[in-house]
Amino acid sequence: MATTNLPESRNTAPQKRPHNFLMEGRKKLSITAVRDVALFEETSIVLNTDMGELTLGGKNLHINRLSVETGEIDIEGYIENVSYDDNPSPKGGGILSKLFR
Repeated sequence: MATTNLPESRNTAPQKRPHNFLMEGRKKLSITAVRDVALFEETSIVLNTDMGELTLGGKNLHINRLSVETGEIDIEGYIENVSYDDNPSPKGGGILSKLFR
């Protein structure tokens, strides 16, 4: 009697990437595990990350680098506040989802 090796069951849930947050002197910020940019203005940036919604407030904020493939973003400007929300209100999608429709 022949035996068949069945593949191990695979988890189909998306894998969470490591979420890192590195701020240099309130002027530069590098973040990983970014899923989407929900809002981008000169005084406010809202990011959907693997750890919840991340809101940044400040002055002259701009995105220097955004990698959709790796979920990395680099931001510069004067960062005044940072907050996470584990239960963000449902919205109509972020900037990236609107661009790639």
